[in-house]
Amino acid sequence: MANADCIVIEGSNMAECHPVGFQWVAEAKARGAKIIHVDPRFTRTSAVADKHVPIRVGSDIALLGALINHVLTNDLWFKEYVLAYTNAATIVNSDYRDAEDLGGLFSGIDPATGHYDTTTWAYADGDSGEETTGDSHGSEASARAAGDEHGSGGPPLDATDARRDATLQDPFTVFQILKRHYARYTPEMVQEICGISAEDFAYLARAITENSGRDRTTCFAYAVGWTQHGTGAQYIRTAAILQLLLGNMGRPGGGIMALRGHASIQGSTDIPTLFNLLPGYLPMPSVGTHDTFDDYLSAIFTKKQKGFWGNADAYTVSLLKAWWGDAATAENDWAYSYLPRLTGAHGTFQTLTAMLDDKVDGYFILGQNPAVGSSNGRMQRMAMSHLKWLVVRDLSLIESATWWKDGPEIATGELRTEDIETEVFFLPAASHVEKAGTFTQTQRLLQWRHRAVAPPGDCQSELEFFHELGQRLRARLAGSTDERDRPLLDLTWDYPLDEHGEVNPEAVLAEINGRHLSGPDAGRPLSAYTEMRADGSTDGGCWIYTGVYADGINHAANRKPGREQSPAALEWGWAWPANRRVLYNRASADPDGKPWSERKRYIWWDEEKGTWTGDDVPDFPPGLAPGTRPDPEVGGPEALAGDDPFIMQADGKGWLFAPKGMLDGPLPTHYEPQESPVANALYPQQRDPARVIFDRPDNLSAPSADERGAGVYPFVFTTYRLTEHHTAGGMSRWLPYLAELQPEMFCEVSPELAAERGLENGQWATIVSPRAAIEAKVLVTERMTPLRIGGRAVHQIGLPYHWGTGGTGAVVEGDGANDLLGITLDANTQIQDSKAATCDIRPGRRPRGPALLALVEEYRDRAGVNAETGSERLSPGLPVDGADAEESRAGRDEADGADADATKEN
Repeated sequence: MANADCIVIEGSNMAECHPVGFQWVAEAKARGAKIIHVDPRFTRTSAVADKHVPIRVGSDIALLGALINHVLTNDLWFKEYVLAYTNAATIVNSDYRDAEDLGGLFSGIDPATGHYDTTTWAYADGDSGEETTGDSHGSEASARAAGDEHGSGGPPLDATDARRDATLQDPFTVFQILKRHYARYTPEMVQEICGISAEDFAYLARAITENSGRDRTTCFAYAVGWTQHGTGAQYIRTAAILQLLLGNMGRPGGGIMALRGHASIQGSTDIPTLFNLLPGYLPMPSVGTHDTFDDYLSAIFTKKQKGFWGNADAYTVSLLKAWWGDAATAENDWAYSYLPRLTGAHGTFQTLTAMLDDKVDGYFILGQNPAVGSSNGRMQRMAMSHLKWLVVRDLSLIESATWWKDGPEIATGELRTEDIETEVFFLPAASHVEKAGTFTQTQRLLQWRHRAVAPPGDCQSELEFFHELGQRLRARLAGSTDERDRPLLDLTWDYPLDEHGEVNPEAVLAEINGRHLSGPDAGRPLSAYTEMRADGSTDGGCWIYTGVYADGINHAANRKPGREQSPAALEWGWAWPANRRVLYNRASADPDGKPWSERKRYIWWDEEKGTWTGDDVPDFPPGLAPGTRPDPEVGGPEALAGDDPFIMQADGKGWLFAPKGMLDGPLPTHYEPQESPVANALYPQQRDPARVIFDRPDNLSAPSADERGAGVYPFVFTTYRLTEHHTAGGMSRWLPYLAELQPEMFCEVSPELAAERGLENGQWATIVSPRAAIEAKVLVTERMTPLRIGGRAVHQIGLPYHWGTGGTGAVVEGDGANDLLGITLDANTQIQDSKAATCDIRPGRRPRGPALLALVEEYRDRAGVNAETGSERLSPGLPVDGADAEESRAGRDEADGADADATKEN
């Protein structure tokens, strides 16, 4: 980021939420970079930016899509980069129909489920003109468990014979599809949907285009302000399309920085803690789809595809060998049968509903506080009352450990302590300064933390806890002849202990790194994932981390100061994969291997030495020369051409259009959030049809747009975090010096909204949604800007989410903002939509006891809310068959022509 000429921070309050990383933004600004903050609130990030652009939460795709349209219509795209390095020239199946043809839907929609058969999204075949490969998610299990499982290499795709038109004139080239798709995403539409003025849009468009190209680069940065939306994955896809068009991917000061902060957030998806992934973003197998090892391998990759994901079999076999050692053999398919199988989506919120339905006996809570920190807090607490047992590991007696005696539902009478049968166990945990190991944050950087002090009393690290739990379970099962116990008994659970009798965390890192198991190098740690083999001769617990323990050295602990090394600081920590600091950095040079400019030189081809060299570890086969054309019959890394920089993609190109892998559309499309005060101005389809919904009486949604009762919840609210508090408050509300800095739950409102609703600064207000009502102190501030949307003012309310009630020993308490939220999930990632919902606000404190429930119910009655509200997949009257599609497209073309004539007249 320090090398950027322009930085757009959108979906993040980086200065407050990532203050350490923000130093690089400050450094870029000191070098002359332009900093723009796009956010519904004016924050400390806004205060040090060159420009703050207020935006309505949930409308970012409309803004980014309009920037794409601006780049295309004004011929500002980086032509040489786009033609060589993206799939712009690739031709898509002629049966494909776009959202422009189908009123906001894509071809392949199942109207009943909202699932897509993505066959028509595929590339056209070179011989027949038909698709190269299809992808149908016909079952609930595959459709709802498939999202976000292609993080490392993209979905399997045989694109070796895909048709291309280098002139970009074929109407079914990705480039032409892209132009049509975003043609109506105009500055006027941005003002209508986002509330952003034409002047602010022009400023933003000018800043990013003037700071992109051969000699300059623009960087985007986002955090959960983008990911925690019902279409969050598509937010990031839209930014990726824009950055590819501008030539900002794989280059210093470019790219899209996913800001990942506390508690190894990036590491938790790498290793991972997600239900649908294995370490290194290998998919978790599903019942009925991946019953055999061959089924699994053929589903996750093909040997015909380009790039290093073509070696996914080696990564998988090495993982199985790391876990089951000698018990994993070629004869038993490397113990593949030991892996669990998915029967559908088993994420946090699916587990929650299963708990409420009495299908879950026990639950572990580690480093989380769902009673406060998760959407629909009442559902979270009620679900825990259905458990037989609950284990909470934390530093303090957080609300998730004490809801049974002093939670909000005790006060309302919905729960009675004496009736709750859940047995709750609280186990004290070690803090981050009381344990050693790696943390992986923004920039994919593994950094080693040394233990500063021993944990007090019975406090344990996660490593110690799970190691001891594993030992006890294995002891219980010792001698068992039951086949279902073999996976646990055969685990390689032989970690060496240190002088304190605890597991040596470096031994775990070494296991993750991997080693040679046979041959002359037997026992030697692997130096790179390219050394992994599918024949069982190597192991490794996470292929993308291979190299962090090369030569038996803990490279995560590297600590050479930046002033003593190269600009990329390769000797500070270790970045996956292969210690590369910029992914896909082959794109920092032109197709001939020369830097796009001397100012932005980073990686280049050394003709004399016959290798790639530069400031970073080349993200490319080191000896693969520019101009090389591979044998069309080969696959994997050997199939890469000398100008295929995106080495993990199945065709070696950056995807402007996603023929596979996304469950809700090959191109990002603006939909309104689950709850919105306005109608979708771009399409008849109001909401993302593929979103995951839970239409239950305990998860009601407010009416939207012009639906009856929408005016009962007229305002938008969004949640955020503060510098002074940490997530759900477990590490901050128990500390007097942090609690003193932010002692009370509050809500930010504009002076205009305060005047409209009679709210007074410093006094109480009650905020009501269909799920709950909470109280907060009023902060009247011009940092909240009313926006003109759809011809009327739309007010937004800001709510920090750190407070909760009921935790034992907390210095400060307050109502939890997340109680207001319903649960709707992104189809691809299963992440909740927690940044945009609707509510009402009124002066005064909320009622107590049963009267609180009565207030919430009174609002529901007035709005006519029931379990079906907002649950429809398709908006009424949408065309979904071919005839209707052609008629719709003809009507759209006629309207576009009229709009064009009107524009000329103006």
